[in-house]
Amino acid sequence: MATNQMNYSRRASLSMKMTEFEMPPMQDLLIIGKRAPIGPEAVRRMAEALSPEQFSILKIDHPKVEGVLIRKSLLEMLDKHLLLEIILEEADRLINESMVLRAELKITVSIQREVELQ
Repeated sequence: MATNQMNYSRRASLSMKMTEFEMPPMQDLLIIGKRAPIGPEAVRRMAEALSPEQFSILKIDHPKVEGVLIRKSLLEMLDKHLLLEIILEEADRLINESMVLRAELKITVSIQREVELQ
C-alpha cells in the first residue's frame, strides 16, 4: 500500500532599498528616528491621509529608532517580529536619531514541494 508522503519547504527572499526621506513620502516603509522632525503619530496621520488603511505604525524599543511605518500587506506575508528584526538590523547601520529613512521592501516567497508518485 503506497502512502502519500510530502516534503514541504517554504523560504522567503527579501530585497530592501533604503534612501533618506523625501517627498512624496510613501513607499513600503518609513523608519523614524527618536529625534526625527516628524514623529510616529504624525507619520501615521500622513499615511492615513495619503493611503487610507494601507499602513500600520509600529512603536519600537531601539536606541535610535522610535517607530516604523509599514505597509500592512507586508505584515500579512511575514511574521512581524522577524520582519522588524531584519529592518532594524539593516537600518541601524544607516540611521541616526534625527533621520527618517524610507525603504522599498519586496518579498518573494519560494515554495518547493515533493510528493510521492503512485
